[in-house]
Amino acid sequence: MSILIFLVVLFVAMTLGAPIAFALMLTAIALMWHLDFFDAQLLAQNVLAGIDSFPLLAVPFFVLAGELMNAGGLSRRIIDLAQAFFGHIRGGLGLVAIGAAIMLASMSGSAIADTAALATLLLPMMRRQNYPEGPSAGLIAAGGIIAPIIPPSMPMVIYGVTTGTSITKLFLGGIVPGVLMGIALIFAWRWVQRGQDFAVAPRQPWSARVKVLGACVWALMLPVIIVGGLRGGIFTPTEAAVVAAVYALFVATVVYRELDFKRLYHVLVAASRTTAVVMFLCGAATASAYMITLADLPSELADSLAPVMSDPRLFMVAVVVFLLLFGMVMDLTPAILILGPVLAPLAVKAGVDPVYFGVVFILTGSIGLITPPVGTVLNVVSGVGRLRMETAVTGVLPFLTIYLILLGLLIAFPAIVTAPLAWMS
Repeated sequence: MSILIFLVVLFVAMTLGAPIAFALMLTAIALMWHLDFFDAQLLAQNVLAGIDSFPLLAVPFFVLAGELMNAGGLSRRIIDLAQAFFGHIRGGLGLVAIGAAIMLASMSGSAIADTAALATLLLPMMRRQNYPEGPSAGLIAAGGIIAPIIPPSMPMVIYGVTTGTSITKLFLGGIVPGVLMGIALIFAWRWVQRGQDFAVAPRQPWSARVKVLGACVWALMLPVIIVGGLRGGIFTPTEAAVVAAVYALFVATVVYRELDFKRLYHVLVAASRTTAVVMFLCGAATASAYMITLADLPSELADSLAPVMSDPRLFMVAVVVFLLLFGMVMDLTPAILILGPVLAPLAVKAGVDPVYFGVVFILTGSIGLITPPVGTVLNVVSGVGRLRMETAVTGVLPFLTIYLILLGLLIAFPAIVTAPLAWMS
């Protein structure tokens, strides 16, 4: 009965247009009334407890780092680098998008920020060279969701905080799947562009490539610093976020000199607004999670999953199918906050490695960002590129298919995540 009340209140509130955070608060209140102990003070305490978390300090700093990258010229230089090396290949702008998506993912950790940067710079270039709009937009959207998987990843920070999973191990565990996503996109793009007659940019001489690479060295050092620092135990993920923000600020203002104090003000405002939304979501989800625990929803869900709990792979198939359906109507961050604390303990009971489960959970939720009807990343591409949503949905289907195949491989062979993680740890 508690599960039914939770789901009905949540989806009715969302259907009526309530923001996700308020919908989560309503589910907490509904479960309180159901359990007959409504207490407004307890509700407020849980909201504050959800925000009062040292690891969550990584969120505002990674958000700020992403905003500084876009405003300070780091993102543009990364795309210029990919263009210099791959732009002359047939269909090369697609490879540029994939390469730039992987490099940007290793710096920002935000699917929306990366997608907006890629769409702003690459979609006009693709139009000028007569690339089909649908597949071009679909490729950029699919490349954008690599950001939640490759470190530094804001969704991994939130998942680690809400489930008690090591954020550092989640970061390290996401490297190989993120690279595999890029490789999968290359195969899908080569298949999509077969028979197309694209204009090809002239091959850049090595002198020009070296010049572009030299301009990008400062930007490329950011992921090296973050991953190297985490791998070497020099700093924690929270401290890594601070390092990323300070480094991006230094490069944007001192090295590239593209960010003045007037623009910095707007960057800080944009980062503050995004942080406020995420933090309020975390607080509301904590209140909802507290009531979920008191209502014993995990036990009810475990009973419903009992037939598959004895087989880890079967359990993962059931969870992934559920997450894919859930992701069609729910954004990634709310999905983590709502389902993470419920499903992560069940995964441990089913014998699934918690870090592996977290990586697959986030990958599956990220795929939801490019699936209609919600498809947040698809909406970003459509808005930036001024495309019809139907065009973006049709164009993303081949890349969505290749991601589902990759997801199946991760379920069939967990060592794809666990073996590199053990080596890097």
